[in-house]
Amino acid sequence: MSARASVEHRRAAVLGCPITHSLSPELHRAAHAALGLTGWSYDRFEVDETALPGFVAGLGREWAGLSLTMPLKRAVIPLLDRVGESAVAVEAVNTLVFDPDAGRIGENTDVPGLVAALAERGVHRVPTAAVLGGGATAASTLAALASICEGEVVAHVRGAHRVAEMLALGERLGVRVRPEPWERAADSLHLPLVVSTTPAGACDALADVVPAAPGTLFDVLYEPWPTRLAAAWDRRGGTVLGGLDLLVHQAVLQVELMTGRVPGPLAAMREAGERALAARGDGGSLGPPSGPVVRA
Repeated sequence: MSARASVEHRRAAVLGCPITHSLSPELHRAAHAALGLTGWSYDRFEVDETALPGFVAGLGREWAGLSLTMPLKRAVIPLLDRVGESAVAVEAVNTLVFDPDAGRIGENTDVPGLVAALAERGVHRVPTAAVLGGGATAASTLAALASICEGEVVAHVRGAHRVAEMLALGERLGVRVRPEPWERAADSLHLPLVVSTTPAGACDALADVVPAAPGTLFDVLYEPWPTRLAAAWDRRGGTVLGGLDLLVHQAVLQVELMTGRVPGPLAAMREAGERALAARGDGGSLGPPSGPVVRA
């Protein structure tokens, strides 16, 4: 057990703006309970970029770490003493760990979390893949694909600046990126792996053109669920992963970093996430997006 995990009372929290929607407290509290860390607490705080430096500076020695969501993933970087490789690659930190020796350490667990979620569903290597969308989650997806995609990644994005960003990131990561217009996204649905990183409703029209016997769809949304595209993909017999898959796997890695306990309690955290989504009234015909115990 690490020194961090042995302290009687430790604190952690998720920061963002807005933050009321976050499932992180349910996931991390379930992890602490499963690990027997009865003195640990995990909260949520609404913090924007302007307030972030003061918030971090005011934290005491009892703080183990922070989960960071938008718009703080890039804003936190100047406040750090060290930044992990994945976080540097995508210029985004979603985890801040307070280490008594190394100081403030920034990591990105979205990238390895996405890889772990796919591996859990048997997707370890793909010859090619498509990414729908060009925002921060698309950047993390491209970084994840750098380790599992053998060929080119087709990126369907809107706007010349998004094309330039994806091409530049692909060059840094050593990934061959082929930009294609958003309007031609249907042309890539036959690829073995399709990752949708778009807001709710953006891919609804694609539900009508899902091919027969599709491969794997990773739709990063978890509210609302299922999306029209995920439901259509499931009906066609394809493999479907959802946003809770990513959320749980990245949160497991956060728990490991903050507590020093490895492995993190994946099953307990997934169950907590499913309960939380069910309580909100989400779920639909596919159930919560959570991995192999359900359809996706």
